[in-house]
Amino acid sequence: MPKSRAAARSLVERDRGLVWHPYAALNGPAPYEVTGASGVRLHLRAEDGTRFEAIDGMSSWWSAIHGYRNPVLDEALRKQIDQFSHVMFGGLTHEPAVRLAEQLVNLAPEPLAHVFFADSGSVSVEVALKLAVQYQASAGRPRRQQFLALRGGYHGDTVGAMSVCDPIDGMHSAFPNLIPAQLFLQRPPKATLIDGRLVTDDVAVDSWVEAMEETILRHSAEIAGIIVEPILQGAGGMYVYAPRCLKALRRVATQHGILLIFDEIATGFGRTGKLFATEWAGIAPDVMCVGKALTGGYLTLAAMLCTAEVATIVGQSAPGVLLHGPTFMANPLACAVASASLGLLNGWESRVSRIGAALATALAPAASYSFVREVRVLGAVGVIELDSPVDVVAVTRAALERGVWLRPFRNLVYTMPPYVSSSQDITNIAEAIGGAIAQVHG
Repeated sequence: MPKSRAAARSLVERDRGLVWHPYAALNGPAPYEVTGASGVRLHLRAEDGTRFEAIDGMSSWWSAIHGYRNPVLDEALRKQIDQFSHVMFGGLTHEPAVRLAEQLVNLAPEPLAHVFFADSGSVSVEVALKLAVQYQASAGRPRRQQFLALRGGYHGDTVGAMSVCDPIDGMHSAFPNLIPAQLFLQRPPKATLIDGRLVTDDVAVDSWVEAMEETILRHSAEIAGIIVEPILQGAGGMYVYAPRCLKALRRVATQHGILLIFDEIATGFGRTGKLFATEWAGIAPDVMCVGKALTGGYLTLAAMLCTAEVATIVGQSAPGVLLHGPTFMANPLACAVASASLGLLNGWESRVSRIGAALATALAPAASYSFVREVRVLGAVGVIELDSPVDVVAVTRAALERGVWLRPFRNLVYTMPPYVSSSQDITNIAEAIGGAIAQVHG
C-alpha cells in the first residue's frame, strides 16, 4: 500500500485483516492499541479513538509479575546488550544461561537438578515429552510411547503439547488426524481454599484415585509419562483441585517407573501462593516445565528441569543426548532478564498473600449475583465463573471504562494481577470485574 495511505489510517485499521491475534479472526473484534505501559498500568486507545489508562489485571497473560518498565529488569537488558544479544548455544555457553540455570535449580524442589532452556512454554512441554520417551527407551521400555493427562488440562499449542490437552472440551479438536492419541483421566475433584488449606471431598478423591490406579495398571506398559498442571488448571477453566490427587499420582508413577511431569508454566514463581504449585502436595515431579513469569514478561523463555536420575538414563541412550536444540536456546538477553526477575522474587510471599486476601474480600459480593456460579481465589488468582458464556467484547469494554484491562474467556472473568499491585489496585480490579459483569450480564 502507498505510504501516504498507511500514514492516514489508524494502527488498529492497519492491523485488522493483516495480523492474526490469538484465537481471533483476521477481521474479528478490533484490538486496543497500546501506546505505553508503566508499573501496573497500560495506556490504551480504542478503534473509536477513546483513550484508557487501565490497571493490567492479566499481567500480560500471567507473565508481567513485576509490572512494566521495571528499572531492575530494564537495566539487566541494557547491561547484556552492551556485551552481546545472542549467540548460538551449540558448542558455546555464557554467564546469563549458567547463572539462570543455577538459580532455577536452587529454587526448584529437590531432586530437580538439570535444566534445558526452550523458546516458550509449549516448546518446553515438547522437550519434556521427548525426554520421557527417550528415558523409557534407554531404560529398556521402548514400547512406552504414550502419555497420561487430565481432562480439563492445557499445555500449549504445538503438536505434542496439543495431544495432552483436553481432547474434547479443549481448543484443539479440529486436528484429530494430526495429534497423537493419548490417555486421559477424569478431572480430579475440585478443592476450595479455606483458612489457607485446600479442602475437598475425601470420598470423591478416593474414587478418583481408584480409577486412576486402574487406568495406569491397565496401560502401564504403554505410558512414558504422566503430565498435569499441578493444583490449578489454567486455560482449561481456572480449576483448583485436590493436592491428594497429586500425591497419589506421585506414588503410582514411582511404582510403575513412569515419569511424572508437572507443567508449572502458569503456576510457577508464586502465583498459587506457593513458589511452585507442587508444594501444595509436598511432593516433587521427575520433570518440571516453567515459563511465563520466568522473564517477568519481558522476553519469551521457558525451561524444563529434570532429576539427575532421569538425565543419567537419557545420557546412556543410543544417541546419548536429549534430541532437541532450538536456534534461540538460552538467548542471553532472555536469560539475563530472567535472572534479574528471579532476583526480584524476594518477598513474594507477603505480596501474593496480600493480593489473595484483597481479592477474596473484594470479589465476594459477586457471589450473590444470580448469574454467577462461583467465586474462587487461590494465591494471586481471582475467578468469577458465570452460568453462561461471557460476552468478551462487552465485558472487556465495560471493565476498561472502569480503569481495568481484562481478557475473559469461556464463562470466566478472572484476574492474575502483577505482584507489585497495590491494595487499592486490587480493590479497583475486583470492583471493575463486579461492575462489568453486572452491567453486561445482570
